[in-house]
Amino acid sequence: MIVTRDIRTVTRIAVIGAKTGSSIAAGAKAMMIESLKRQMRNGVAHFVYQKRNGEFREAWGTTSAALAAKHTNGNGECREQFATTAYFDVEAGSWRSFRWENLIAVY
Repeated sequence: MIVTRDIRTVTRIAVIGAKTGSSIAAGAKAMMIESLKRQMRNGVAHFVYQKRNGEFREAWGTTSAALAAKHTNGNGECREQFATTAYFDVEAGSWRSFRWENLIAVY
């Protein structure tokens, strides 16, 4: 049983579960995403995900307004609507996103 106060985490569990066929994996990945998003709001987070083409990507990203503000124009759509999480890649200097079910690890 997973306890969360965030309805977005519940939504992520449902979406990931439907895509992977595993409610256990869905719960674990949704909780990792919750942790990752918290880390990115407060600074730079280190994480790994599988890209669409099958490659693994080790990333350092943030959503902190202080760090990504000059690269944010506010005209994009919320990535949550597409079952993805957006982040500002501090190495590449641009915005990226990953599919929820493809998150592998958060450090």
